[in-house]
Amino acid sequence: MDKVRFGVVGTNFITDWVIAGARQDERFELVAVYSRTQETADAFALRHGIPHTFTSLEEMAASPLIDAVYIASPNFLHASQSILCMRHGKHVLCEKPFASNAKEVRSMIEASRAYNVTLMEAMKPTLTPNFLALRDNLSRIGTVRRYFSCYCQYSSRYDKFKEGIVLNAFNPELSNGAMMDIGIYTVYPMVVLFGRPEKVDASGIVLSSGADGQGAVNFSYEGMNATVLYSKIANSALPTEIQGEEGNLTLDRINTIRRVTYTPRLAPAMGKGPEPVPEDLSRPTGMDEYYYEIAEFIDLVLSGKRESEINSHENSLITLEIIDEVRRQLGIVYPAD
Repeated sequence: MDKVRFGVVGTNFITDWVIAGARQDERFELVAVYSRTQETADAFALRHGIPHTFTSLEEMAASPLIDAVYIASPNFLHASQSILCMRHGKHVLCEKPFASNAKEVRSMIEASRAYNVTLMEAMKPTLTPNFLALRDNLSRIGTVRRYFSCYCQYSSRYDKFKEGIVLNAFNPELSNGAMMDIGIYTVYPMVVLFGRPEKVDASGIVLSSGADGQGAVNFSYEGMNATVLYSKIANSALPTEIQGEEGNLTLDRINTIRRVTYTPRLAPAMGKGPEPVPEDLSRPTGMDEYYYEIAEFIDLVLSGKRESEINSHENSLITLEIIDEVRRQLGIVYPAD
């Protein structure tokens, strides 16, 4: 098999973006779409040239037409839909967040093992060349003392919220909120680089719907600290930075990494001396930012591997365990819990 035939679940703009990136990989073949309504499925199929439509996920999962499924449905459906597809022998690329909670992630991992299929979380930044540039140069900053990451983006849906209209983004019934939507982008790379923290200390603003609007989380590791800021009710232009005893590594934006710089520490010379000169480590590429997660996933499927070394099952599980603890401290409860 030199191609992987995909069905997609979810007909929103994220699926549009992923398809655009995926089509840069010649091994990607889009053959089916699932939607609850035939009208929506037909419109999406027409827009993307998809030959087959389904209004039953069970039927699509059982279909011999597809090898793998990309799932971009609402968060609370991720686990059940992933497990359904894996039960029918389909490989699953599931959009972040992997599931509503860590308990669901464990069930997904078990299904991957039981049915011997590939399962990967579609967390795009950690698979891009610029994140790999960061990881490859981490040793240059010496002993790491701090990880700081920020992703704060005012949501247009918050304007509706202030008008009394609760859209999906701020609806805890769908396992949504600021941490699940964008805060996870600050946490997942931290877990990939440094593993499980020893302590989690969270504060934040919980909206009247019961979803979080923003938060700040401090983490303790042996010999280092980490802090992440996230918000859907305010903006920020702060970068992500890893501080070491011998220098710093900086990312311009954690969700879409376009520039990576290394700044060495220069020993002070009586308060005078040259300023350290940042070194640009960025790895420009002509590929779409979503290409890399698809390429990684297809590599796994074609090589018979169940999980990625970077977006691994363990990293996805640890991330959801951290988010569970953040929600516990903020008092956020989902029906899926």
